[in-house]
Amino acid sequence: MLQHHFNWKTLSLIAGLTMWKFYFELFEDAIKGEHVVVFVRHLLRCIEGKLILVWDGLPAHRSKLVKEYLQTVGDRVVIERLPAYAPELNPVEYIWAYLKHHELPNVCPKDLWQVGEGAIRCLRRMRRRPRLITAFWKQASLWD
Repeated sequence: MLQHHFNWKTLSLIAGLTMWKFYFELFEDAIKGEHVVVFVRHLLRCIEGKLILVWDGLPAHRSKLVKEYLQTVGDRVVIERLPAYAPELNPVEYIWAYLKHHELPNVCPKDLWQVGEGAIRCLRRMRRRPRLITAFWKQASLWD
């Protein structure tokens, strides 16, 4: 669970989506290369076999640290890039949209720490809804 830090100024979420499940992690800073490495390590522990990571243009995805880390995992990870300026093709964007418009409006936090706690609870609840996950893929036009 999150540590209680009152000096947080920013919360950032990173997520990965399989056909039936999504994974996420919360960070107290804007997403940087080291966060991407932590998250990809998490995915490699949780998901067996080869991973295809479909990435948008986030600078952290292209960082030297991420490139160096990906070289250490060999052919277990394949990177595919989304076209520039095409967030509508990224199914993870629909996770964030659903979270912001349908889940978080019902959270009444007193501070940023409680926002993070509320987001984690909402995301865990969303993750238990396979039809919702399918809808994220369909909205991105990546599922027939």
